[in-house]
Amino acid sequence: MKRLRYARTTMGLAVVAAMTFACGIAVAAGPVPQADAATYSELRRKQSSKYNLDAQLAGVSSSLADQIKELEDLSTNRIPAAQQALNDAQQKAAQAKDAADAAAERLEAARKDQEDLEAKIEQTGADYDDAKEAVAEMARDSFHTSDTSQLMAVITNSNSTEDFVGKMQADAAVARSKANAANSAAVELNTSMNRRQRLAAIKDQVAQLKSQADEQSRQAQQVAADAQAKQRELEALQQQGNQRRAELESRQGELKSAAAREAADIVRIQSELASQAQNNTVNAGVNTSGDYRGPSSSSGGGSAAAPPASVPSGGSSGGASGMNYAVPGNCPAGSGFCYGHYTGNTVGGSAYPARQCTLWAYQRRSALSLPVGSYMGNGGDWDNTARSLGYLVNGTPHVGAVMVFERGQRVSSWTANALYGHVAVVEKVLGNGTVLISEGGTGMAVQGATEIVSAAGRSFIHY
Repeated sequence: MKRLRYARTTMGLAVVAAMTFACGIAVAAGPVPQADAATYSELRRKQSSKYNLDAQLAGVSSSLADQIKELEDLSTNRIPAAQQALNDAQQKAAQAKDAADAAAERLEAARKDQEDLEAKIEQTGADYDDAKEAVAEMARDSFHTSDTSQLMAVITNSNSTEDFVGKMQADAAVARSKANAANSAAVELNTSMNRRQRLAAIKDQVAQLKSQADEQSRQAQQVAADAQAKQRELEALQQQGNQRRAELESRQGELKSAAAREAADIVRIQSELASQAQNNTVNAGVNTSGDYRGPSSSSGGGSAAAPPASVPSGGSSGGASGMNYAVPGNCPAGSGFCYGHYTGNTVGGSAYPARQCTLWAYQRRSALSLPVGSYMGNGGDWDNTARSLGYLVNGTPHVGAVMVFERGQRVSSWTANALYGHVAVVEKVLGNGTVLISEGGTGMAVQGATEIVSAAGRSFIHY
């Protein structure tokens, strides 16, 4: 079987909290209904009994069986748990950094206010009455502008000179709308302080803000270090998985029964996917121009338009019995035209929300050099969108095909969201009417989680 190919992606700090298992194409206005999907750990606990590793490894030497089971545990439990821990740590690190940046900005603003006030004191003295200057300025402006009527209203409704000055000061404060540290300190003390008093208040505020900024910075550094540690733990587990997988591949000749070979192959696929555990923040195969890409050859990918001789050219329905198109395919990532039809790939995967099933399906198909569009819709829309673009869509599974779950359709022990549906990618067709799929979604610790599901009554998007 050909080795699976993957798109290179990078880890990112941006993790979308509170996203549902929506598999949508855009963030809808207003509240998004909470999906019914279980968490990844719950999915694993409830997984179908059709895949019983112990039964399939019956008769296999204990050392090899233990090796397979250890790799399966790494791929489906320990690595996803480490990825989830990393996701949580990265989210906390991003929040702590935002808080530290905000504290630093507040401190800088207060220091600027202090510098400005110190400069004024140096120019005109500590006892200069800024409030009276503001009143005088407003009065001058009022007599020369349309504010005259406002000024006269203040004068005629004032009972005393004190009342007049007070009202003018209030209007001046509103007109100026200066929300700086000096004014804040004055409001807190409920007095029109002189400059010396305000400077003391600002200095006190600067000291408090510096203490807060230092604490926020310390916390940000601590959670960032924790996120880095979680990153190293994940990478160590992935390296361990790669080593165990290589060891298993070297011993596959010891597996005599078809059931044992199938079990080992499933575990190998799970391990390869887990080794690519990622935050879905980088989009593979971006075609930013949206230009038509006709049947011209491209390096490393063969002809982008011409399918293998045995494959119909861009059919939208019908049987696929005897299909033998290759996986990986021959459609370069980001292609706008492939296998005789438009792919719908205009902006790469950027239209799909992070950590959703739609983005995983886009990235996985791109990694396998199979065509995929940028605006296929919510999960349950993909089959109809694909037909409209000329893809072959039918009920026959094949490795690399997109498996579409309609809205409310059962996946395995859980049900696709009633509003959005779900999509996954077929990784292996099994001999009992089931398929091994890889899938993404907010409820799963990793993009590319796997499970075995029935192929009956599903739609499959091929090429």
